[in-house]
Amino acid sequence: MEFFAARFVAFIGQAANFVWGPPLVFLVSGAGLFFFLYSRGLPFRHFQLALGVLAGKHDSTSSPGLVSHFQALSVALAATIGMGNIAGVAVAIKMGGPGAIFWMWISAILGMATKYFTCSLAVMYRGRDSAGVLQGGPMYVIVEGLGKRWKPLAIWFCIAGMAGCLPIFNANQLTQAVREIALEPAGLTSAGMASAVIGVTLMALTAAVVFGGLTRISHATALLVPAMVVVYVVAVVGIILINISEVPKYLTLIFTDAFGANFFGGEPMFGGALGGLILLGVRRAAFSNEAGLGTAPMAHGAAKTSEPVHEGLVAMLGPVIDTLIVCTMTALAILMTGVWQTGDGSGVTLTANAFEAAYPGFGGYILLLCILAFGISSLFSYSYYGMKCFSFLFGAGRVNIYAAFYVGTILLGAIASMDVILNFIDLSFALMSVPTLVSALILSPKVVKETRRYFARKGERAVAEAGGEL
Repeated sequence: MEFFAARFVAFIGQAANFVWGPPLVFLVSGAGLFFFLYSRGLPFRHFQLALGVLAGKHDSTSSPGLVSHFQALSVALAATIGMGNIAGVAVAIKMGGPGAIFWMWISAILGMATKYFTCSLAVMYRGRDSAGVLQGGPMYVIVEGLGKRWKPLAIWFCIAGMAGCLPIFNANQLTQAVREIALEPAGLTSAGMASAVIGVTLMALTAAVVFGGLTRISHATALLVPAMVVVYVVAVVGIILINISEVPKYLTLIFTDAFGANFFGGEPMFGGALGGLILLGVRRAAFSNEAGLGTAPMAHGAAKTSEPVHEGLVAMLGPVIDTLIVCTMTALAILMTGVWQTGDGSGVTLTANAFEAAYPGFGGYILLLCILAFGISSLFSYSYYGMKCFSFLFGAGRVNIYAAFYVGTILLGAIASMDVILNFIDLSFALMSVPTLVSALILSPKVVKETRRYFARKGERAVAEAGGEL
């Protein structure tokens, strides 16, 4: 039995490394660059409008949809601001060194353009599920935008989505954090028993929310995410201030190592260590902000709006918050405290070591509080994504079957090895990105046309309000 388990683990790792090879890196990065150039950076010039839409200044009670712009962004951020920002950044630095963060930044900037296009499409091509409820997401974009003959691509996305959105990684890292930061130092219980107890507790908390549907999920995440972002940012700002003299050194190191790859410890790609570092940055950025994977369009496609451009602009804020801000702060905390070179931990443990180094005696508990909020809210968001994929394939009336399976896998994630879980999620995310980006690339002229039409109308309104003059 152990032989077959080892072979399965090895197969998952090889499959993840294979699919995240040059073709997929070119697809993810190339699509983002194409969207940025094709739109001529137009969405990037309207951050003020995006913030206004997010604040509800352009809401209409008669607009179709289920949740507000803020709730849609909260659901999307609940999935991305979590283990990807805390554990994923630590994994990237441990494997690739400071330079990996630079390539995560580049991927995030391109990911902003990707999210604008994919989430605008999610509103442009909404469809109705078997219960007649208006829904959005790559599967509906494919069927409604490209036609029924493309449905196999939508099915591909949903199968990969049901696997990729399982809570195993979040449950694994949550369990590791609670066990190593709180329980084991106190000598309360053994690692195996602790993992099982934590897993069962997480199952109960998640079940209480996910069986309530999107409304309950969106309300829970809208409460948890903003509060914990503030707590986390304040804590990391404190670490930065404590080590303020080190900031220029490590910001410089991030840039220089991005092209030197002096700390890269993985397999070379594209002919050398630099290629491997770029691949690592793209892979971890995808895990962090999920641009191009198709998860965010499922959340933003449910927003109450009749303007696709509005939701595209709001979605574009996601990579700014989760990667350019939160991931960078996590990286600086790990780098400036020196634990990336002296610590033996990986994933969430490495980040916990950084907090404890900055705030001896209680730093780990500050991080644990943030991890619990981020991780649990991620469990809520991913359940919605998985159930939406299941509903598309098997009908809205059977969605609780997936919800029960989803909750059950939390215990599996709590006791399983992180390596096999991370590779499984990476593999599933890669498979999700193909139908999402292929459909977005094909339909991109529609987005550009809608964007130009929207801003033309907006300009005409401005002229009218100015009495015919600008």
